[in-house]
Amino acid sequence: MQKPEQTRREQLRLALTQGYEIGRRATALGRVADYIPELAKADPGAFGISILDLSGEALSLGDAEVRFSMQSISKVILLALALQRRGETETFSHVMMEPSGDAFNSILKLDTRSNLPFNPMINAGAIETTSLLVGDVTFADLLAYTRRLCLDPDISLDTAMYNSEFQTGHRNRAIGYLLKSKGVMEADPEQTVDLYFRMCSLSVTAKSLAGLGLVLANGGKDPFTGESLIQSDHVRIIKSILFTCGMYDYSGQYGVRVGVPSKSGVGGGIVCAAKGPLGIGLYGPALDAFGNSCGAIHAMTHISRALRLHVFDY
Repeated sequence: MQKPEQTRREQLRLALTQGYEIGRRATALGRVADYIPELAKADPGAFGISILDLSGEALSLGDAEVRFSMQSISKVILLALALQRRGETETFSHVMMEPSGDAFNSILKLDTRSNLPFNPMINAGAIETTSLLVGDVTFADLLAYTRRLCLDPDISLDTAMYNSEFQTGHRNRAIGYLLKSKGVMEADPEQTVDLYFRMCSLSVTAKSLAGLGLVLANGGKDPFTGESLIQSDHVRIIKSILFTCGMYDYSGQYGVRVGVPSKSGVGGGIVCAAKGPLGIGLYGPALDAFGNSCGAIHAMTHISRALRLHVFDY
């Protein structure tokens, strides 16, 4: 007779295998981002998934250990550290927690409806969140924290990606100066945006993202040492914002169809913090019109249904 943990492991493996095949085929539906020149070099057919649970043994398929830039997934880490250093009240006096309904790099509502960015998962919100850390933490501090949260000591700065971001990131600089002009940003815009570019340029893998997902799914604790890396009340805030705002302006549909707190990045990554607890990391640089990985969206739709991971499944 099989032990329950063996049965669960087999369920995970089957869902992973099926989800991987579905996602791999779906890569043909998208195209890699090219507004940052370095991103355009990615292989549009690349695809990988990694699932990590409390056993510590990752289940992975495909390009799960290929390194790529974190991009907007770094917003999760910036928010976690801002909450740790500034607290909930101070942090959310600078940025709201509402879905924007606009593209991730839009400034329309920032200049027409509110001085505050709508949430920390769009560029304006993440840049403002980053400004709360300038002068308090260094990039080295953020890199060390990212390595701990992702359970990956090999994360480093992709210098080529950073240079590409730095040379082409004029819209993000404009966001920084707009926030400064409105009296929302207290820090220097150039220092803030530079730190933001560096965080977006961190080199991770699908397995790294599975580690981050597992830490979030495990209440902010390192699943193997028990060390608290994010306060549990801050994890609740982060996962709530990921559920409502984490997938750009596809977040509503993703919430209905997948129902797992997740964050995507235009580098092709998606991090998922699922019930179990499970951390799921996916990589597929072929993106849909919203900036989300086509392969990862299709794979997670299947995996969530197969394993009943939707937050409203019972």
